Amino acid sequence: MNRIPTYLLGASLLLGLPTGCTTAKTTSTAHVQPQQAAVLALITKVNDHWQATHPPQVWSFWDAAAYQTGNMAAYAVTKNEKYRQYAEAWAEHNQWKGATSDDRATWQYKYGETADHVLFGDWQICFQTYIDLYNLKPEPQRIARAREVMEYQMSTPQSDYWWWADGLYMVMPVMTKLYKVTNNPQYLEKLHEYFSYANSIMYDAETGLYYRDAKYVYPQHKSANGKKDFWARGDGWVLAGLAKVLQDLPTGDPHRAEYLSKYRGLAAAIKQAQQPEGYWTRSLLDPAHAPGPETSGTAFYTYGLLWGINHGVLDQQEYLPTVQRAWQYLTTTALQPDGTVGYVQPIGEKAIPGQIVNQNSTTNFGVGAFLLAASEMYRYLDKRPAGH
Repeated sequence: MNRIPTYLLGASLLLGLPTGCTTAKTTSTAHVQPQQAAVLALITKVNDHWQATHPPQVWSFWDAAAYQTGNMAAYAVTKNEKYRQYAEAWAEHNQWKGATSDDRATWQYKYGETADHVLFGDWQICFQTYIDLYNLKPEPQRIARAREVMEYQMSTPQSDYWWWADGLYMVMPVMTKLYKVTNNPQYLEKLHEYFSYANSIMYDAETGLYYRDAKYVYPQHKSANGKKDFWARGDGWVLAGLAKVLQDLPTGDPHRAEYLSKYRGLAAAIKQAQQPEGYWTRSLLDPAHAPGPETSGTAFYTYGLLWGINHGVLDQQEYLPTVQRAWQYLTTTALQPDGTVGYVQPIGEKAIPGQIVNQNSTTNFGVGAFLLAASEMYRYLDKRPAGH
């Protein structure tokens, strides 16, 4: 009988599953390896717990929408119709929109949470899930608003739409997903134009990492100990966003090599910054700035690195030990017995010295990141021969 590898043992023990042979409900495969079954059970435990305690009728702003990207990843591997229905109920509650203003003359794209901030990326990440749901049931109204907003945005002369690291996860995948639906090459042209602007203000060539935004560029801003201050969740947004872009980008895209180079450089830098316990601290290069575990960045890195291994763009021998340590942390420290995902830094934009982040610190976007990582782990195990 196959044994679960060491790096999955924590998950199986935490879930109360026997380590020799595990079972989980699955609807799409006749035979699932024990290791895969443990991951499916883990995904189900986490997502069922979140959905049981959080109704889907919430706004379409970035935090709820980031959770939904994880929920859709969970649906893709579990085929649990409840997860798709939860996403649809959320989309319908928000009328398949982000920010709701219909007066284009008032549309804005700098930071804002109001109805007229239609062009602000935090109101556009919801389109990722709407497009995914459209691909499952291609009803035009599901993506009508996404197309209206993004096509209007692309008609403007501005290129500075993505001025903060989070925005690269929020909107880059929207561009590639809409390209796949419409075959409109402008989505890929503007993707590169906006990405080039983001790189010009946030990318640090020396380290391969991204500052959260222009306010944090060294030496204008320094960590508590005088170092460059790279926020873990910020770079997690970027790595995960690049993985999603590379997933959908045509192989012949003229800028593919550039996205891949940035992705690999970021992966290498992140690998070096991992703590021995498997997590990443909130300030990547200054662990003492805000010490202790943080789950959202760690989960996004786990997803992003596993994606690279699964698609042959990162060397498994080099990166799998990093993923194994991170997975051990996620399943034995971050994940609580009741299915809560803990140690998630609250909403913010930087590592804050003295901020309390503990086992009770959980958020919707943190759960989404965890589900992304777990779903990618399932895919990794699916590629391995039974018994390995």
